[in-house]
Amino acid sequence: MMSVVAREYRETMILRDADYEDLLALRTGLRRFVRWSEQQAEGAGLTPAQQQLLLAVRGHPDHRGPTVGEVADYLLLRHHSAVGLVDRAVAAKLVRRVRDPRDHRVVRLQLTASGSKRLEALSEAHLEELGRLGRTLPSAWRGLMPRQPLHGIATRA
Repeated sequence: MMSVVAREYRETMILRDADYEDLLALRTGLRRFVRWSEQQAEGAGLTPAQQQLLLAVRGHPDHRGPTVGEVADYLLLRHHSAVGLVDRAVAAKLVRRVRDPRDHRVVRLQLTASGSKRLEALSEAHLEELGRLGRTLPSAWRGLMPRQPLHGIATRA
């Protein structure tokens, strides 16, 4: 069953050639960034999944670190797949498991010095690349906003 928002969008949106060009530009830019990111991770001796794990641990807003379940959510993995990824990262001395100081039933993940160092180098390069992409993709992002009103969402002219 289609949602009310989707039905409204379909009834009011008139797709133009430029909309398809914007979608293509955005998808192509995202795929290029992902491929570039994977190559950077491999060049640093990490799998792309390990790099994403390190970023999920470091980027988690709670200073105590994320749980495996939270990492699974960040990486769009099933819990048992995240457990396997964490197990391999622990064996590679990239992350460590620690008991939550407030609730000893909870196990959290933290970066090791090695994991932190590797992530920092990769993240610097990623931020530079995103800055470069940011100069080419904004028109694609703007191109995705509907031209006609959609339940209070700002529209493009």
